Amino acid sequence: MEWDLGIGGIGLLAVLSLGFGAFAGAVLWSTATRWSGLIAAVAMFGAGILISEVWFGWATEEDLQPNIDGLSFEEVLLIGILPGIVAVLVTRYLFRRHRHHRPIIH
Repeated sequence: MEWDLGIGGIGLLAVLSLGFGAFAGAVLWSTATRWSGLIAAVAMFGAGILISEVWFGWATEEDLQPNIDGLSFEEVLLIGILPGIVAVLVTRYLFRRHRHHRPIIH
């Protein structure tokens, strides 16, 4: 398998991931940890690389349009957001569960 993701593709994926992370952090600001946005961004970035280079790495540039500097843009945008959403939900669940089970000190 040949990895053909260029700097422009990585940059676009980073911008998409950071935007999603900022959105997730803003939505979960009061109900989860302050790291929720970063966790969501890292999950989406990792999933985006796997989707573009492993899952759809076999496809040619003609098969996948738009292909932006090796990044399968639509596939990453449509499928890559799911691991980010799962990461946000798991983080929120674990944080709320942890917060409710703290011992009460008088």
